[in-house]
Amino acid sequence: MKIIHLHQEETKIIKLAVENNRQAQQQIYSKFSSKMLSVCRQYIKDIQLAEDVMITAFMKVFTNLKNFEHKGSFEGWIRRIMVNECISYLRVQKKVKFAEDEFFVEKSFNEIDSQFTVEQIQYLIDALPDGYKMVFNLYAIEGYKHNEIAKMLGINEGTSKSQLSHARKMLQTQITILKKQDNGTE
Repeated sequence: MKIIHLHQEETKIIKLAVENNRQAQQQIYSKFSSKMLSVCRQYIKDIQLAEDVMITAFMKVFTNLKNFEHKGSFEGWIRRIMVNECISYLRVQKKVKFAEDEFFVEKSFNEIDSQFTVEQIQYLIDALPDGYKMVFNLYAIEGYKHNEIAKMLGINEGTSKSQLSHARKMLQTQITILKKQDNGTE
């Protein structure tokens, strides 16, 4: 019963927000803004720029709220808008370049050593070239498939795979360096 009640409460808040009820919109913003800022931060290094993009994306959330069909997760719907807004921002800034490279090596990269903090891992991801970073985030964090990424970014599927492969290789190299520094061997 509690799950149904929570779902009904979210539906009610969404309905009020569609009607431009500022209090309902504030509730939605308060509930999701910290998570969505971290989503934007995954794509955009500068926290102030990430926050600006998040606010712009929330404007799109509220503008398009009437289009939410209550199928699937409301948070997932908001997250998708955030990701798309980050991609749009980076495109406008012309910060993303994709090398048309069909070569890729698909390896498992699920073994990040737990000795690293979230901040260290985020720092390593931030150090990636923007194209690598975007594909890495879309694939490894957001869970998109290469064909979806290719469509979203207007690139070939092979380019998406290649960008991911290069990103993983760079991350593995940086992790190796960090491990050596932590062990005092470098």
